[in-house]
Amino acid sequence: MLGLYTRFCASLSKLCLVLGVIGLLAVIVSVQWQVFGRYVMNDTPTWAEALALLLVLFVTAFGLAVGVRDAGHIGLESLVGLLPPAWRRRAELLIHALVGLFGALMVRGGWVWASAKWGEKKPMLPVPDGIDYVPVMIAGVLIVLFSIEHFIAVWRGTPVEPAWN
Repeated sequence: MLGLYTRFCASLSKLCLVLGVIGLLAVIVSVQWQVFGRYVMNDTPTWAEALALLLVLFVTAFGLAVGVRDAGHIGLESLVGLLPPAWRRRAELLIHALVGLFGALMVRGGWVWASAKWGEKKPMLPVPDGIDYVPVMIAGVLIVLFSIEHFIAVWRGTPVEPAWN
């Protein structure tokens, strides 16, 4: 069962990487279209900048989640590495539990703000203003899932292999 969950998390992480790359390419195209419109056509597309900013939020959310899964986030390894093995395990479990709690708080906060702003429209895009908080919720859900995976792995004494390997 744990192997299935690990494969699910690895696949989800790879999907996030792919979506992040697609999002970055879309940001580049959007910004280039804005530059082309401004300097070549002398007609700046106002939606291009707003779309690029929205895409950056999604790219950041996916990158953040992958960073948590692949242990690329800022950690306390230097301090934890100095602890005796029994305390090291406890500290790692605590760290993953706190990161998971932070992800859950991201989901909750993102939901509150998205709900509050969903009725308003973005001035430059035909989407609700609350969409800015959807990436926060996506990242939070992924962080919770990946933290659970890490917590179980530390509990069992097995490593979590990065998805990009």
